[in-house]
Amino acid sequence: MARRSFIAIVGHGPDLERDEGAASVLRSLGADVRTLDLWDDPPRLFVDDESKARAIVVEALDRPDLAAAALRALRREPRLEEVGALVAVSVAQIARIEPSSGFDDFLLVPYVPAELYARVRLVEWRRSEFATEERVKVGAIVIDRAAHDVSVGGMHVPLTAKEFALLSYVCERRGKVVSRTELLRRVWGSQYEGGARTVDIHVRRLRAKLGAALPLVTLRGAGYRLESP
Repeated sequence: MARRSFIAIVGHGPDLERDEGAASVLRSLGADVRTLDLWDDPPRLFVDDESKARAIVVEALDRPDLAAAALRALRREPRLEEVGALVAVSVAQIARIEPSSGFDDFLLVPYVPAELYARVRLVEWRRSEFATEERVKVGAIVIDRAAHDVSVGGMHVPLTAKEFALLSYVCERRGKVVSRTELLRRVWGSQYEGGARTVDIHVRRLRAKLGAALPLVTLRGAGYRLESP
């Protein structure tokens, strides 16, 4: 059975259900929405074990400092750790949003319905993962096998053939440890006579080109593991 997904709207209780609020606007567009007061426990969003949050909108309005504190509390709930989050503020408060607050994007109030929904979908896309025969997406990284193309956040990243093959393989095996020996065999082939140092050099190049978008962890004595973004 597919897990039911919803958009979480977090804000000051009495204002959450106002006609021009994010909850009302998104419901009018057909979205499944659940609301939570700033001071309520995040687990209250989950009415059953099968539900899943698609995105979070924190309505800060004139108090972006409260929004940052609310997001920190939300992130302590394991089911919300990796969910994309937006902060909604008034025009006068934009300058008070700290880049380190942890939000993926911001929204201005009053809302433009189409923009609100589009930005929710955008943060959902940025955080999503999928794999098909032709395309693999891990966080902001999208690998198009058919076009032999890699992009990060929509921007093309030029890779060599071996860098492309290495990235494709670790993405396919994300969450699992891959040894240098395995990578040499699968990427360079069984006839390759070079040493494991080749793998380390190519990993270093991938990290330089992809930056923080590539959450590839080095496991001493074991190899590498690609974490979830």
